[in-house]
Amino acid sequence: MEPQNQNLKTTLLLSLGRFHISEDYGFLLPNPLKELPDHYKPWMEIVNKLPHLIESHQLRAHVNKMPLLNCHFLKSYREQRLAHLVLSFITMGYVWQEGETQPEQVLPRNLALPFVDVSRNLGLPPILVHSDLVLTNWTKRNPEGPLEIRNLDTIISFPGGESLRGFVLVTVLVEKAAVPGIKALVQAVKAILQPSQDSLLQALQQLRLSIQDITRTLEQMHDYVDPDIFYAVIRIFLSGWKDNPAMPLGLIYEGVSKEPLKYSGGSAAQSSVLHAFDEFLGIRHSKESADFLHRMRDYMPPSHKAFTEEIQSAPSLRDYTLSSGNCQLLTAYNQCTEALAELRSYHITVVTKYLITAAVKAKVRRPSHLPGPPQALEERGTGGTAVLSFLKSVRDKTLESVLHLTG
Repeated sequence: MEPQNQNLKTTLLLSLGRFHISEDYGFLLPNPLKELPDHYKPWMEIVNKLPHLIESHQLRAHVNKMPLLNCHFLKSYREQRLAHLVLSFITMGYVWQEGETQPEQVLPRNLALPFVDVSRNLGLPPILVHSDLVLTNWTKRNPEGPLEIRNLDTIISFPGGESLRGFVLVTVLVEKAAVPGIKALVQAVKAILQPSQDSLLQALQQLRLSIQDITRTLEQMHDYVDPDIFYAVIRIFLSGWKDNPAMPLGLIYEGVSKEPLKYSGGSAAQSSVLHAFDEFLGIRHSKESADFLHRMRDYMPPSHKAFTEEIQSAPSLRDYTLSSGNCQLLTAYNQCTEALAELRSYHITVVTKYLITAAVKAKVRRPSHLPGPPQALEERGTGGTAVLSFLKSVRDKTLESVLHLTG
């Protein structure tokens, strides 16, 4: 009887609301706040002028004069998420204002202390993460209008103008495209437990369509993001101080630790979407890739990480599909797996254009008013991985997961 009780428990617990996942927006924070309480006006005054302050090399001077503010006046979860977004952007600008050749080695206490405080409250690291850059950093121009790029804006920005806006907002739309797929995971787990093969087939079809929609949405990067601007201007501000030759020792957070701390930069691997899809489909990556992906889960909101782990602990879809002997189920599973591999292949194409090809072009020209393109991470993602070999490995392991009926 015990497995049955466990299954019943899984069914009851696997609801999106319990994991702070929205029925409409998925992992995106619904309608993020744009303003903090008046107490935090000094932060907002700096962050609202951030691109100008970085480009004019004045940000560090402004931050050094900033008062040390207490986080106690951040009452709600949404206020804390906005505070993390604000402080993470100021931190990245402060460290990288002069480019990779002159990174700031010490984060001053008036920035470090509140940033670490709000990070602890949220269970996030004190560095810019995907949940800042994307999940908390979008707003509708017309609140009644559609969730389309022409009706969206970022809340906070770095240098990079329209390309920075496009990079963030296309990624917002990718997260939105994943929503039917996230719902399909919940439906599918419940269908396996009932069991209902019809409901499971329907869920797998919905998952496949969602993955294909993510790939189509990702194509908009080419329309809205200039690869030269992304590589030479934007990328440095997403870079961290772990596995980065430009900051081999890490960053000292003054008043927090006398020793430098190391944190990875922003990475698409910090999005919970593909982690959840991988766990559901039972895709097993190489040890090196899996180690990196699992480390990136510590850069997610804890509730989103918990959702991925809940999917991982649910009954195995692969085992159920194989033992069912149902050819339709097997085909539907394989179509999901193949769609995920196609998404990963397309991601490789995008990264090649925006990282590898752009690196070659950046060597021969650079915008004069900004620091040169970061070369320490030339063939690495901002998260610190050897990016192409990593992406090809996870794509290949996805393809290897295709099932074949035996006997």
